[in-house]
Amino acid sequence: MIKAATTQPAVKPIEGLVMPVKKKRKLPDPEDHQLKCKITSFTRPPICASKPFSTDKPFSGRKCLAWFYEYAGRDEVLGPEAMEKFCEDLCVAPENIIMLVLAWHLEAVNMGFFTKDEWLRGMTSLQCDCTQRLQSKLDDLRGELNDSGLFKNIYRYSFDFARDKDQRNLDMDTAKSMLALLLGRSWPLLPVFIQFLEQSKYKGVNKDQWYNVLEFSRTIRTDLTNYDEDGAWPVLLDEFVEWHKACSAL
Repeated sequence: MIKAATTQPAVKPIEGLVMPVKKKRKLPDPEDHQLKCKITSFTRPPICASKPFSTDKPFSGRKCLAWFYEYAGRDEVLGPEAMEKFCEDLCVAPENIIMLVLAWHLEAVNMGFFTKDEWLRGMTSLQCDCTQRLQSKLDDLRGELNDSGLFKNIYRYSFDFARDKDQRNLDMDTAKSMLALLLGRSWPLLPVFIQFLEQSKYKGVNKDQWYNVLEFSRTIRTDLTNYDEDGAWPVLLDEFVEWHKACSAL
C-alpha cells in the first residue's frame, strides 16, 4: 500500500445533491428542457410502500400538483431554496444519496431543480402525492442501491445530472464529490484514486471514464493483480494503475 493512502484525502463535500456543487445554476427553462438537457433513460422499477401509511385514498394527480406548488410557489420549477425545505419536510439531508435516487426516478435533468413535469411524472410513477407517502417509500428507494443493475443505472445517470449542461465533462471537484458519495463505502481504492486525480493532469472526467470507473471498482482487485494493461480501459485508468504501482514500490 502507498503511504498516502493511509489517510482519507480531502474531498470537497457536495452542498447537497439537490444543490449546485460550485455555483448556483441558471434557472432551467421548461421550454428547452428536453432539447438541451437530454439524459439517458433507464427503466425505473415500481416502488411499494415500506412503512405503514393509510392508502384508503387513491393517488391524486391534483393533490400531487398542489404539493409541488407548496414548494415552488408560482414558479414552474422547484429551485434550490425550495428543495432545502422539501428535504427538511422529508427529514432527509440534502446530501443524502437517497435524494439522488429520487432525482433518478423523477428523471431530473439539473442538480438543484425539479421541474413541474419531472415532479408529476416521477411522483405519479411512485404514486406519491404528499410528503407522508414519499416518506413511506424511502426505505425502498434506499434499497435500490443494493441492486447492482439499478445502482449501475443510478451511477450512470449521475454523470449528466451533476455536470454543468454547457460542459461535456464533469469538473474534477464535482467528480470527486460524486465518486465519494456513490463509491465511498464500496470501493477500498477510492481514497487512492482520488489522490491520483488530484495530482494528475486531468481537469475533469468524461462520460466514458466515468462509466469505466464503476466497472473497474467492481472487477479489479485492490492489489490490481488482475488488471489487464492490454484491456479496453481508458488511459485514465491505465495511468492510475501505473501511478499506484510506482508509489507502492517506494
